Amino acid sequence: MAFKVDHQTISDLKIIGGAREKDIYGLFNRTKTRGGARILKDMFMYPRSREEEIMNRVNIISYFKEKEIEFPFESSGFDTIEHYLGNTDERTRLMEHDDNLKRKFNNAIGGDTEYQQINKGVISTLVFLYDLKEFLSSLDSNGATAEINKDVIAIKKVLDIPELEFVNGLEKRTTKLSYAKTAKYDKLLRFEINKQVQKLLYHVFDFDVYIAVAEVANQHKFSFAEIEQTDGNLIQLNEVYHPLVPNAIPNTIHIDQNNNMIFLTGANMAGKSTFMKTFSIAIYLAHMGFPVPAKSMRFSIQNGMFTTINLADNLNLGFSHFYSEVNRVRKVAESVNQNERLVVLFDELFRGTNVKDAYDATVAVMDAFATKRNCTFVISTHIIEAGEELKKMRDNIKFMYLPTVMKDNLPQYTYQIEEGITEDRHGMIIINNEKILDILKE
Repeated sequence: MAFKVDHQTISDLKIIGGAREKDIYGLFNRTKTRGGARILKDMFMYPRSREEEIMNRVNIISYFKEKEIEFPFESSGFDTIEHYLGNTDERTRLMEHDDNLKRKFNNAIGGDTEYQQINKGVISTLVFLYDLKEFLSSLDSNGATAEINKDVIAIKKVLDIPELEFVNGLEKRTTKLSYAKTAKYDKLLRFEINKQVQKLLYHVFDFDVYIAVAEVANQHKFSFAEIEQTDGNLIQLNEVYHPLVPNAIPNTIHIDQNNNMIFLTGANMAGKSTFMKTFSIAIYLAHMGFPVPAKSMRFSIQNGMFTTINLADNLNLGFSHFYSEVNRVRKVAESVNQNERLVVLFDELFRGTNVKDAYDATVAVMDAFATKRNCTFVISTHIIEAGEELKKMRDNIKFMYLPTVMKDNLPQYTYQIEEGITEDRHGMIIINNEKILDILKE
């Protein structure tokens, strides 16, 4: 079952960014094959919300992380194999009777490019099959887990078909083939068992992903989240940090059904948005079965997540920023009303309207959201007065803030979350420090 996310959430968290953007997908993409990169991207687009699927992936990646197994295949050969197997045009089939003097002459002077490509494809595929046999043997000797054995059994089932019995007899990698053998293997691999060989490729692309993610986990010392087995709603993060921020400051946070809503305050640049992204990325990765940038994590499986951090105006539809915010809140309200377990984050709720309306709307919407105790909410705002009102209304709201420390009349930020509501009001200090009024007087 898929974990529900939308384009806004993927964009907010930079799960998959633009070509020149740093993103979470790029952080984990150490794959050696194009097929592995495609599968990894699909994993990022579709997190899971079933314990069995999540734990299956956790156990496989954990195995490769512990054993530190490297990808044993020649990466360059996979493009050749995919192109070769993808060409099933009967007109390119090699015929034994074509092995004549004219063909040999053309081949000698480099004129028979079509044959050379087929020959290269056959040899690359045979090398792949040999390496695959060796790789399976290494997994057996390294005590493969039950989850990995499912893939191993599926691979062996294909390798055990009569047409591939010859693989067991291969004693070394193939480097050169006669025309007759090329034609024989080409007929088999490209036209008779094409689909079976492609299945083997897809299994190896999966292994490519798991080995790549394990490598990232070891390099960055990421940990695997533990799934909470009780019916309650729990998200507990110990020393979690943003994986794309250099020298990121870690934070610890505990949320359960008794305080399932966080009212987050702090000055501009104090780190509210980064904290919200950090929190969300960890939850996202946990539902992929991937390691998370935290010392430890425990969580109840959620059905989905909606973030609203970098919401843009929709000028094409004539929507102002405020109307875009209202539409977003309505979409989230409809989702949480379905009694699903969702994680919801709003950064600077109702920033697109005047202070009075923003205050009234923030109090009313947060009060209504707070009744949905099976969901988790993190909502940041500059309207700290709303927090005092909400304290009187609900007992399941946790008030947190990111402090600012003034030193020599300059703000400094700890990026460490604390309990309470901020008292920081440093806007005019920053304006004065930048001498904006003095510039205007001149």
